[in-house]
Amino acid sequence: MPASANPLIGRWDLILNHTAGVFPMWLEVRKSGFSTLVGQFVGSHGSARPVAHIKTDGSHFAFAIPPQWEPGDSDLILEGSLDGDTLSGSVTFPSGEKFPWTGSRAPLLRRPAPTAWAEPIRLFNGKDLTGWHVVGGENNWTAEDGILRCTQRGGNLISDALFDDFKLHIEFRLPPHGNSGVYLRGRYEIQVLDDPRTQPASDLIGGVYGFISPSEIVTKGPGEWNAFDVTLIGRMVTVAINGQTVITHQEIPGTTGGALDSNEAAPGPLYLQGDHTAIEYRNILITPAV
Repeated sequence: MPASANPLIGRWDLILNHTAGVFPMWLEVRKSGFSTLVGQFVGSHGSARPVAHIKTDGSHFAFAIPPQWEPGDSDLILEGSLDGDTLSGSVTFPSGEKFPWTGSRAPLLRRPAPTAWAEPIRLFNGKDLTGWHVVGGENNWTAEDGILRCTQRGGNLISDALFDDFKLHIEFRLPPHGNSGVYLRGRYEIQVLDDPRTQPASDLIGGVYGFISPSEIVTKGPGEWNAFDVTLIGRMVTVAINGQTVITHQEIPGTTGGALDSNEAAPGPLYLQGDHTAIEYRNILITPAV
């Protein structure tokens, strides 16, 4: 079968059934040349990784990629079978552990620009955690004098409210070498990071983690308040840092590592990462599309 006719080509939202819980993963399959299938893969954690060769035999496929953040020295091996618009299979981690997964085609999320916007919603009231909850670890978040503080590594802070398309304004202050992230719809991480590198990369401040690099590094540095202004329509995202646009109407291909779920067509929460270092946030406003 020519690569161009292979029904495996496309983007897939995967669900990993691990003993520790259910976690999202993501896979893209593309053609390269006449007959080779290549792609990229996002596990339950970490960034998108290139897949150099996806081997296929009828409806069955498999690939191997080097370990990233997973423990162990062996390759990660993903195997699966295609049945219509669904996938199923298993993943063997570098540690040797093997778990099943299922998948479905990712939605296109192609939407026109909104004709109107609703009134802005202030998600943080400045005095307590009303409207938020913590997942994935100890609650080390406090609220005082208009500032949300994660005092040390612990759980992630999730808004109770869910959103579809929106404009977001959020301000943050990092300690030296601080690391956090703002997840749009709980699935797409905009990186928040203090790092000495100056060459733009998708894992640096303002990048969509593992997918889209900012055009340049814009930051006031640690200990200073910085601001994101983000617009998300379907998969199309625009990001400004401190008033300077660094990503302009770019497509987010799929979920980033650490996403809450794989249901990309559904509204989702705002999610603030607290499982790396201390971080402070304030002035969190979302303006939903009408």
